[in-house]
Amino acid sequence: MNILIFIIILLVLVLVHEFGHFFTAKRFGIRVDEFGFGFPPKLFSWKYGETEYSINLLPIGGFVKIFGEDMDEADLLEVGFLDKKETVEKIDSARSLVNKPKYQQALVMFAGIFSNFLLAWLLFSVGFMSGLPTSVGSEPKGYTVKDPHLVLVSVLANSPAEMGGLKSGDKIVLIKSGNDLVQNINPDILKSFIVSHGDKEIEFSYIRGKDETIRITNITPSISATNQNPSIGIAMDEIGIVKLPILSALWEGLKLDWSVTKNTVIGLYTLIKEGITGKGSFSSVTGPVGMVGIVGDAYQFGFVYLLSFAALISVNLAIINLIPFPALDGGRLLFLLIEKIKGSRLNPKFANGANMVGFALLIILMLFVTYHDVVKLF
Repeated sequence: MNILIFIIILLVLVLVHEFGHFFTAKRFGIRVDEFGFGFPPKLFSWKYGETEYSINLLPIGGFVKIFGEDMDEADLLEVGFLDKKETVEKIDSARSLVNKPKYQQALVMFAGIFSNFLLAWLLFSVGFMSGLPTSVGSEPKGYTVKDPHLVLVSVLANSPAEMGGLKSGDKIVLIKSGNDLVQNINPDILKSFIVSHGDKEIEFSYIRGKDETIRITNITPSISATNQNPSIGIAMDEIGIVKLPILSALWEGLKLDWSVTKNTVIGLYTLIKEGITGKGSFSSVTGPVGMVGIVGDAYQFGFVYLLSFAALISVNLAIINLIPFPALDGGRLLFLLIEKIKGSRLNPKFANGANMVGFALLIILMLFVTYHDVVKLF
């Protein structure tokens, strides 16, 4: 089930991205030869107007084939970019992407990225309309967080909390040690309780996911070399539900979209910088295998969590595509900028070769990240 949900989310996000390219190209009168659901081999297709719509075997996204985007020699002859073989019929040369003004080419390339930002905004807004999990203190002005709970944001590996069976997303409803018992818990109360009871065993009552059954585990805090106070190895927050009317939800969804975008850019910049300086680690990078597990957790906690996760991935997909690297939209935008500055087109063989090398490097990177995802499972 987790794999199926992940494939559906990925399919929707990529198709929305490709539809952005498709829609903008059509608006500018550029010929679109094919819009594909999934990746080849092709299962079946049909033609509507001049565009072929195909259903393909691998359900991991989609693609749009825009005339003149990846130009081989035949394409270049067709649009008149090469002077050889004058007998070749120059069909639709004015409708080729490369023969459109640079600003139109740039908008076609950027449209997919923009579509993912729009989708994230829509998903966040729907989340607010349905009731979005929100940290106490960060709720929109004029609204209150309903049904707040102490929620574990993360659990350190090999910590007392992990050994006791606690996981990210668990709601702590009661803590007890000896005759001391606390029910209305927030982060400050739990920290003080752990510190005040030193290395004594503490009983935690908690709820996991949509199952309202109260589970119980006993955990003994420990003292580490870096932290002289007793701890159990968790990060936590007080989280409840915020439900907004439509207009407020749209506005707060836009603000959250911007906040997530800004934080994602900062995080990606830090990751790349640390990678270049040799300080980076793949332990903080999650690939397809790891995301399947995250999808399972989000689905377990409810549909709104799944919407939020899809919105986060949509923002990440948009930002990654903005990176000026060959084979990505950002790389194509960079090539357009270079062409604008130099006043002439790049050699098509160079551009296509760079995109092929960039694509191969991205595949290698994905395989490497996937390998680390699998290693983490054992």
